[in-house]
Amino acid sequence: MDQNLLNAIKRFSDGDELRAYTFLGCHPEQRDGVNGYVFRVWAPHAQGVSVTGDWNFWNPEDMPMTLVKNGVWEAFSANAQEGQAYKYFVRRANGSTVYKADPYGFQMQKLPDNSSRICTLDGYVWGDAAYRRKQGKRKLLDSPMNIYEMHFGSWKRKPDGSVHNYEELADQLIPYLKEMGYTHIELMPLSEYPYDPSWGYQVTGYYAPTSRYGDPKQLMKFIDKCHQADIGVLFDWVPAHFPKDEYGLYEFDGTCCYELSDPMMNEHPDWTTRIFDFGKGEVQSFLISNAIYWLEMYHVDGLRVDAVAAMLYLDYGRREYHPNKFGGKENLEAIAFLRKLNRAVFSVRRNAITAAEESTAFPMVTKPDYDGGLGFLFKWNMGWMNDSLKYMSLDPLYRKGSHNQLTFSMTYAYSENYILPLSHDEVVHCKNSLINKMPGEYDMKFSNLRAFYGYMMAHPGKKLSFMGNEFAQFAEWNEKGQLDWFLLKYPRHKQMQDYVRDLNHFYLDHSSLWNNDSDWEGFRWIVVDDYCNSVIVFRRIDRRGRELICVCNFCPVLREHYRFGLPRAGEYEPVFSSDDEKYGGSGTVLPTVTAEKEPLHDLPFSGEFTIAPMSVAFYKKKVAPRKKKEATGTKKTTKAK
Repeated sequence: MDQNLLNAIKRFSDGDELRAYTFLGCHPEQRDGVNGYVFRVWAPHAQGVSVTGDWNFWNPEDMPMTLVKNGVWEAFSANAQEGQAYKYFVRRANGSTVYKADPYGFQMQKLPDNSSRICTLDGYVWGDAAYRRKQGKRKLLDSPMNIYEMHFGSWKRKPDGSVHNYEELADQLIPYLKEMGYTHIELMPLSEYPYDPSWGYQVTGYYAPTSRYGDPKQLMKFIDKCHQADIGVLFDWVPAHFPKDEYGLYEFDGTCCYELSDPMMNEHPDWTTRIFDFGKGEVQSFLISNAIYWLEMYHVDGLRVDAVAAMLYLDYGRREYHPNKFGGKENLEAIAFLRKLNRAVFSVRRNAITAAEESTAFPMVTKPDYDGGLGFLFKWNMGWMNDSLKYMSLDPLYRKGSHNQLTFSMTYAYSENYILPLSHDEVVHCKNSLINKMPGEYDMKFSNLRAFYGYMMAHPGKKLSFMGNEFAQFAEWNEKGQLDWFLLKYPRHKQMQDYVRDLNHFYLDHSSLWNNDSDWEGFRWIVVDDYCNSVIVFRRIDRRGRELICVCNFCPVLREHYRFGLPRAGEYEPVFSSDDEKYGGSGTVLPTVTAEKEPLHDLPFSGEFTIAPMSVAFYKKKVAPRKKKEATGTKKTTKAK
């Protein structure tokens, strides 16, 4: 037996293997001068395993596997061919049998067939080397990040209602992303999944891109095209749980193989899915290798890790639970796994992105593991999202009583590296679309939403918004069809799209909005407590001292002669306003303001501003033009001593 393979299996069992997909699953191999495919699967408590497929007429007696070591089984076939379907026929511990898809299979058959498919990933020629070199030099925390979250099958569809494949969608999507000013795209899970309404969050093929939109090489082409257009690609990744479909990971060898064995703790009560056993070395290797697989084989820029809160706490969604060894509710094995995961990811790709969807007050999610943190690069700021949406959904008459929902986020804005998410979760399940969350009549809804987007762009943290938010889709998102693009024929929706496009580019063009997102030096309150007028004013400052002043008015009332403090002498001119007529606003004229030597708000100067109703406006201090040196036409001479 090959010693390298035995060593790899040992690392796999210990939880230290970063690329288990290179020897587990199905791979081309030559034995005794004969080309074929080797199959390996981990089934430690199985009585026996066979490979069944198209080449042996699915006969489980034709290709029995041999137990190699530590529960790993192996078989070789000289008859199997690229593209053929296969499964493992597992004789479980109790003697019953079941057909299982390959946990490490690189491709699966088109649904409803749930077989694995022999697939070799070699051969694709990538064209994104320049992009990857550029990304390798970028400081992500100090760079702009404006993420467009989307569900692949329901952004746009063909005229007959069918979905585009990976390559086809790239040709329409990428120009749109560039025009709209997005830096990254975040794709809801693309690992193979059986049930459309799960949106990919219940995975049966962790290493197989879903066949709904094409084959693996087409997905590579999609990502490659994004990178060549300077668009980063993030995947939603689901290491918390998996569904109980019989052909998947569920009780793979007849026992709780990938999942916890404790019947009280091995299922999510709300989702009826199985929970991974994060303390098991083989499960750690399976999941960490999967993360590395997407980074290396598909060149994805990073992973948004789903349901981290459900991983961190033993009592998540439960009335009863078994506490940890210290009597607490923290899931110590999951915490150790997440730290190990992030160490592995950043050891392989220093500039990778890992973002935790985590909704609790668990500390130091984005701090290094050696400081006691979980080691993520970013965390979704669910607190900001919940508070700000609650505030914006109130009638402006009542916002003064909830002013803290607008300002509280700044008490913790720099405790983590945050992404501000307006995700798919906020526009489904009877939650209303963003435009329908806004109070008031038709035009007032749009004014509210424009102001909210402006405030979001000014608030510290990277940005994420779900598809359709940019043109104020009224209907909640439905994965069964495409977005309501027809709305762009109506002026307010087209104006909203234009506003979001211009706001996105304004964000990209002004480093004060992103260059200092993780440091208190990047933000300074000017007006924080004017709850009666629902006005806040603050400064955003980049690391070189360049700054913008953001003025937010969350009441539909014009404020004139509104005085607030200014940091320096000079003139302050408006450079962007959500109230501009071209975006559907009232077009209130915002004059340039001259700072006066009248201290206010702990600043040495102040000025009187006109604040448009229900608006967000940005001001910049005018820079005096440099004086040109006068040309004398004579050379300067020096006297001789």
